[in-house]
Amino acid sequence: MAGRSLLLAAVLCLASCTSIEEKQAIDRLQPCKHADGPTDGYCGTLDVFEDRDAKSGRKIALKIVVFPALKRSAAKDPLFFLAGGPGQGAADIAEAAREMMRRIGSDRDLVFVDQRGTGKSNPLECKPTKEEEEDDDANETKAIARLRACMEKLQAKADLTKYTTTIATDDLDDVRRYLGYGTINLYGGSYGTRAAIVYARRYTANTRAVILDGVAPTDMRLPLYMARDGQRAVELLFRDCAADKACNERFPNLRDRLEKLLSAPEKKVRYTHPRTGVERTAGIKRLTLGGILFSALYSPKMAALVPLLIEQAEKGIYTGLFSLGAAFDPLSSRIAQGMHFSVVCAEDAPRIDPGSVQRETAKTFLGAEMAEMRLKACEFWPKGKVDPDYYANAPVDIPTLILSGELDPVTPPFWGRQVAGSWKNARHLIVPATGHGAAGAGCVPKLLAQFLNDGTAANLNPSCIEQVKRPPFFLGPAGPDPMR
Repeated sequence: MAGRSLLLAAVLCLASCTSIEEKQAIDRLQPCKHADGPTDGYCGTLDVFEDRDAKSGRKIALKIVVFPALKRSAAKDPLFFLAGGPGQGAADIAEAAREMMRRIGSDRDLVFVDQRGTGKSNPLECKPTKEEEEDDDANETKAIARLRACMEKLQAKADLTKYTTTIATDDLDDVRRYLGYGTINLYGGSYGTRAAIVYARRYTANTRAVILDGVAPTDMRLPLYMARDGQRAVELLFRDCAADKACNERFPNLRDRLEKLLSAPEKKVRYTHPRTGVERTAGIKRLTLGGILFSALYSPKMAALVPLLIEQAEKGIYTGLFSLGAAFDPLSSRIAQGMHFSVVCAEDAPRIDPGSVQRETAKTFLGAEMAEMRLKACEFWPKGKVDPDYYANAPVDIPTLILSGELDPVTPPFWGRQVAGSWKNARHLIVPATGHGAAGAGCVPKLLAQFLNDGTAANLNPSCIEQVKRPPFFLGPAGPDPMR
């Protein structure tokens, strides 16, 4: 009888232990409610200390969304999606990003975590009020004053020095462990590549493979090179319009025409607000036009409108330009600007030497004003501690696929080559006719899935990316030439 009881206890223990070992990530979460995220995903939070070193004080509830793999025989290593910005929340954009990663999601879980300071993880937001949005006399001085006021409000809910990339990657590893994953794969887009690089260096043993899409390495020094890289992108637009017979005939001498617009004295213009339809007045100067153009270059579909909008602006019609700027703003309301400046002011701004902005922005359509305005905020923004070795492009021996968009205005192929040249097991693909973010272009989703399934980029045949072409330029309000 005693022997039979011991046998039964052993069987029960074995069953219990097996169930613990087989516990899945979603067992620690719950189906998402509509307000939390996509209802076919699983949502939850993990509390971490804001001050990880002290291990006391304020806690941050990190928002998590997981889409379980579709296949029963799924791989045990998930893909963690690291968002851009800095300031974009991964869980906040999980539904849209999941569509781009659908092939990957068949074989492995997709995991989205709002980085501290973004999304719903104690967001450090600086959203303008309705009155500020409608301020027709908005200028750089007011913008800086609003950022200072926002900083003072945020300091009631956050220590702004505790929102750097390194601290966030330590959070991410806590999430990995909490969800019960062993090794994980990383996808980083834009600033998310920086977070992926830092994680891979700090947690090499926990990282199986890495995808870097639009590389923004730790030594990039935002926003120093934005004007230079943006100029490269607009020169490619000029090149491609000149090579396109219809575009060249319709919009000749684009470079000179744009420079004439940018160099014109500041003036007030009337336009129709793209969201409200109300007639508004706005000041037009180089920073205004340059900022809208820079935003448009992120997406070749948006950039296809640029020649037409230049022509309209020459005629005093600015509604199209302002609509484009409102539709595609890199520092839009979906970016937590407080977190953005906590990263940039700690990690990038201190390494920008006096005079370097003027030097790097010379002879560019964007000029120095955008970079100088952002750096002004860093004169008063609290700065976290960053170790000197953070900036070293240290070699990493992890299978890595690096993607660069040929037309990218902010993370062009130069930055991808820099990392690929030092990482031992990396392959760099430059996707033609593609802007900022190449993961969704042409056959790239198929290549990403193969890379993760194989665990190496050596077997990829990237010839299919040559089929990606720049969208045709708009020749009028009705769009491109319908006969093409």
